[in-house]
Amino acid sequence: MVNDNINNKNVSENKLDERVLYLRRVSKKTTGGSHVSFSALVAVGDGKGRVGIGIGRGLEVPPAIQKAITQAKKRMILIPFFNDTLPHEIKLKYKSSILLIKPAPPGTGLKVGGVVRSVLDIAGLNNASGKIIGTRNQITNAYAVMNALKKLKPRIVVVKKESSKELDKHTESPSEIQLDKVENKGNSKKTSNPKNSDSKNIKTELKAKKNSK
Repeated sequence: MVNDNINNKNVSENKLDERVLYLRRVSKKTTGGSHVSFSALVAVGDGKGRVGIGIGRGLEVPPAIQKAITQAKKRMILIPFFNDTLPHEIKLKYKSSILLIKPAPPGTGLKVGGVVRSVLDIAGLNNASGKIIGTRNQITNAYAVMNALKKLKPRIVVVKKESSKELDKHTESPSEIQLDKVENKGNSKKTSNPKNSDSKNIKTELKAKKNSK
């Protein structure tokens, strides 16, 4: 049982797409010389609406990327899609960056630059448009995108019912149905007894003959 659970976790983790968004070299002057380290910004997504970002630091590039991946997996969020795009427009200010993202019709693609495009692409979003105003810092813009995606609300579609006039056209009212039944009953009574009408005619002829005598 334990081995099965481990295998399932590995399969789910292998399905996630990992992308390095930004990598920088950081040097710090110390008494013994300069201390060099690396920091990596990584985005992780499954292409079905789940995405997360993380930052990792290390003395070498691979450990920094691995730390960023583990942090991104812990901070994944779910984006509510609507027709393969965003449910609504959102504008957000995060520190020195101002972000605007809008939904787009099918076939538009991702008309967004920088880190925003990579985050939306790895999440599985195919149609969106937007703009980043303010800073060009990739880390700040990445956190701005994540904060904007967290504030998205799912779009609810309300199906309108047909109006009463349209329903009257397609269906008969119960009063009309009752009138039709009554008329049909009356016609059936009149036509169902032809003998009664003949007997009445004969009686009137006999009475006329007696009176004439």
